[in-house]
Amino acid sequence: MWKYRTSSPDRYQLLKEFSRQNRTNQTLAEQVLWNQIRGNVLGTKVLRQHIVGDYIVDFLVPYYNLVIEVDGAYHMERDQHDDDLIRSEALNRMGLYVTRFTNEQVLYDTEATVERIKELINKIKTP
Repeated sequence: MWKYRTSSPDRYQLLKEFSRQNRTNQTLAEQVLWNQIRGNVLGTKVLRQHIVGDYIVDFLVPYYNLVIEVDGAYHMERDQHDDDLIRSEALNRMGLYVTRFTNEQVLYDTEATVERIKELINKIKTP
């Protein structure tokens, strides 16, 4: 199980407020995915818009060290793509596995997205 790490104290309050705003203003794709994986549907706890280090991740499955990100169109822009890569690498160094889905995958192939998440959890369970 992932050992809890949060941001430095000088950033935590700011990130905590952003996290609350993000939960209140989820994208449609985040709402759809949350409705599919909340309530122990995956057999484990899932946290949304959770602070990890100096980042806020879309979803965290803490028992399996899994971060799930839902990427909108702006994630395809060159600068954002590079930032996402840096962010994923930082989360990997914390011992977390990061998986990303596009808005389109979540919205138009929801069942396959949830199945992929289940597959990742099963893969992590059995090394």
